[in-house]
Amino acid sequence: MSFRPSSADRPPAGRPALRLPRWPRYLLPVLAGLIAFGVLITIIAGVWTDWLWYRSVQYGSVFGVVYGTRWALFFVVGIFMVVVVGVNAWLAYRLRPVYRPATSDRPGLDAYRMAVDPHRRLLLGILLGLIGVISGIIASGAWRTWLLFINQVPFGRKDAQFHLDISFFVFTYPFLRLVLSYLFAAVFLSLLVAAAVHILYGGLGWQARRPRATMGAQAHLFVLLGVFVLLKGAAYLVDRWGIDFSQRGAVTTGASYTDVNAVLPAKTVLAVIAVLCALLFFAGAVRRSALLPAVGFGLLVLSAILIGGVYPAVIQQFVVKPNELAKETPYISREIKATRLAYAVTLRPAQVQPYSGTSTESSAALHAQSANLPGFRLMDPAVVSRAFQQLQQVKGYYQFPSILAVDRYQLPGEGPVPQDLAVAVRGLSGPPAGQGNWINTHLVYTHGYGFVAARENSVSGGGTPDFVESDIPPRGELGTFQPRVYFGEAENNYVIVGGPPGRPGGEELDYPYQNIGGQQNYTYKGSGGVPVGSPLNRLLYAIKFRELNILLSGAINNDSKILYVRDPLARVAKVAPFLTLDGSPYPVVANGQIYWVVDGYTTTDLYPYSQRLSMTAATSTSQTPAGNVAGQPAGAVNYIRNSVKAVVNAYTGAVELYQWGKPDPLLQAWKNAFPGIIQPTQDIPGYLLPHMRYPTDLFEVQREILAQYHVGNAQSFYGGQNFWTIPNDPTGVAANQHSQPPYYLTETIPGYRQPEFSLTTTFVPRNRANLAAVMTVDSNPMQHGYGTISVLQLPQNAVTAGPSQVQGAFESNAAASAELTLLRRGGSTVTLGNMITIPVGGGLLYIEPVYVSANAAGSTGSYPSLQRVFAFYSGHPVGFQPTLQEALAQVFTGTSGQAAPSGGGSGGSVNAQVIADLKQAQQFYAQAQAALRAGDLAAYAQDIAKMAGQISNARAAAARAGHGATTSPKTTPAPTPSPTASR
Repeated sequence: MSFRPSSADRPPAGRPALRLPRWPRYLLPVLAGLIAFGVLITIIAGVWTDWLWYRSVQYGSVFGVVYGTRWALFFVVGIFMVVVVGVNAWLAYRLRPVYRPATSDRPGLDAYRMAVDPHRRLLLGILLGLIGVISGIIASGAWRTWLLFINQVPFGRKDAQFHLDISFFVFTYPFLRLVLSYLFAAVFLSLLVAAAVHILYGGLGWQARRPRATMGAQAHLFVLLGVFVLLKGAAYLVDRWGIDFSQRGAVTTGASYTDVNAVLPAKTVLAVIAVLCALLFFAGAVRRSALLPAVGFGLLVLSAILIGGVYPAVIQQFVVKPNELAKETPYISREIKATRLAYAVTLRPAQVQPYSGTSTESSAALHAQSANLPGFRLMDPAVVSRAFQQLQQVKGYYQFPSILAVDRYQLPGEGPVPQDLAVAVRGLSGPPAGQGNWINTHLVYTHGYGFVAARENSVSGGGTPDFVESDIPPRGELGTFQPRVYFGEAENNYVIVGGPPGRPGGEELDYPYQNIGGQQNYTYKGSGGVPVGSPLNRLLYAIKFRELNILLSGAINNDSKILYVRDPLARVAKVAPFLTLDGSPYPVVANGQIYWVVDGYTTTDLYPYSQRLSMTAATSTSQTPAGNVAGQPAGAVNYIRNSVKAVVNAYTGAVELYQWGKPDPLLQAWKNAFPGIIQPTQDIPGYLLPHMRYPTDLFEVQREILAQYHVGNAQSFYGGQNFWTIPNDPTGVAANQHSQPPYYLTETIPGYRQPEFSLTTTFVPRNRANLAAVMTVDSNPMQHGYGTISVLQLPQNAVTAGPSQVQGAFESNAAASAELTLLRRGGSTVTLGNMITIPVGGGLLYIEPVYVSANAAGSTGSYPSLQRVFAFYSGHPVGFQPTLQEALAQVFTGTSGQAAPSGGGSGGSVNAQVIADLKQAQQFYAQAQAALRAGDLAAYAQDIAKMAGQISNARAAAARAGHGATTSPKTTPAPTPSPTASR
């Protein structure tokens, strides 16, 4: 059974076989060998260093399972494809005609055949090798599908259409489709290769403008076509289950009336027809007649068009559409129920409460309630990051994230109630500008330093953050802890650490001495990292990172370690590649260490009847316009659970995975596939448990779902008149509007027995601006109510002001508008902070901080400082004061000065003297900014004092005029940059 040429295959006498020149025949194999050797070495280095990394983090079993499964699939599928295609190629060659009839296309084919035939084994080997490698690589990417299939567990819940356990659709259905795709590919490639061989060797061609085939070629191709059609019949049967993911008509996801009553029987009929057509192809091969296969092919195409396409379209158009509500009601009910279950938003009646939005209580009672609320966010994490950067950066090579995290701590001496804090670590952005050589980047500037935290509900003098943990070295307000951050969000390159102090490789920059301009050095003593002292490891990592210095540098010694994959998200994604990760990891100080907490999700897009959505789109807000894409699936999901809490030690890089929440079948399947890597919930250390919180991305996905699926009645859902939407951030730029993000804060809502750390958001009716509902989830893991979603639903027959309308009231307030306009014209930038909505006394209290920063050229040290606070409560005047307490007093008692109404509006007029004083204050402010840019701090202080005097005059003038506006506009410049801000 060898490919041995017959006499008919030899070149005609006198015509030599085509041969390549000698030098390409030697050079090309050498080049190919060198390229193959380089690729092989790179692959070996990548695999071996991956093994070293997994072993260093104690997750060698993950490496074994992932790589073992991928390589097994690679070889099994690759060999299968090579065998199937190779056998068909060999069979086509064996069936070639001994004598080829002369045809018009013969001369050209003879030339090709004579060129190919001497090298047919080599060419076939290369072709089969490419097919095997490409097929194997594609198959290796399906390792998750295979592992879930062989480790599946039941969901204990059945789908509404076929009454099969959900596990069949999540685990078995995708595997069946995967197997069918490989079988289709094998038959299709075999068909192409066999046809090419038959054409090349004369078994298939054209004669007198008609196709001509030898009996052997005809039988071979008919059998392959019959197998292909038989597989199509199997695909029709598998596709029957696929109607549970249909998107037809009024049913967003799931089988509709047309799917159940037309598509489902059509798939069954088409499967039977496909089997009959396959038999006709096989009969044609036996009878050596093309008539039966032609009949079969025509029948298959015609039935696919009429039964698979036209019939469902007719049912949809003439049966469903005229009576769509009646026909689709039961299927819409299925979708509502399944979607709520899949996204864990099944709402009990107690969780959806009517809320009037207006209060009957007295102003004094409302003022007392508001003043005692603990959860006012005056420090917007998306704004005050710049203040952290200027006040706590210390050196230019340190950096803070653009959006700070929010956590809660029980502060020493302040009672048992935890306080909400804006927190961040001082990460390392790299060497100073111009110093970015290899030694500095990878051996000296190796780690961030310190943890910074500020109160969320208060500020210090000048409107700056009220720090409770800060400075280098740390002040220790949160206890003594290891401040060095070798693993963090800013640490995104590899570093080489370790070695005896005083020797090369042991002199890392720890932190700068601020008094003498020097630096404190440090040598890493943690357990993290991969040893690179041996020549072999140095060579492997030099290949991996394409850096010869790793191999040659004398600064690397026998005690050195290489740290890489240092971002917490990337680190967790590598040890738990089956998880979808939340895009907002946050740092925690506990037990003398800094930890990163990362929320892990189990997700799928194969939950029957559940609506699919894009996590990237659902988590896109004004703070994350592009969505939290890190660790998120590229496609859609329709099932999600926060099943894992991952903890990464910022010093050692150690990763711990803990099970979280109720038992999840998907997580259990992954635990079966990766035994021992996920620890039980009860093993979460007691010092970390109070810092766990409800994850942001999950909440944003759930609110996207609840915007529609809070409607439980199928008829109402079909009408869509009660659908909500997430409001745009009212404080954002009008030309670039994005959804308002949810906010963490400690609050009391109806149903809470005490203030709880919560995550909250608002809804507005579709295409309307008034408020529709407030959604809150209990985020305190120390309480039994953790994870409970509560919805306060506003009445539909009344209008309650929504975020954009309240923002309009803020901006149109005369006193506020005058001051904001003055600030914006005075060379400063006004930044509006997060608008918080808090239920109080049956109504809704809105709070919004206002920050001011210098915006003049050269003011690189400026940062936003809290200068005013807006407050709003329906039926009361707008509050706009320097402090929250004054703003609340203005809202509920008027004692802090709300301008008298003018005309029909709610604002007030400012008399000429007030305007003149404010203009003079503006001039002094401009002079102060010019002095600051020039570095003349004495003149700066004098102009600021003069400005303060003018503001005092304006206050007195406003009071004398009887406007009651004791809060006249106050123009406060950005605080003077600290001496370390520009370093």
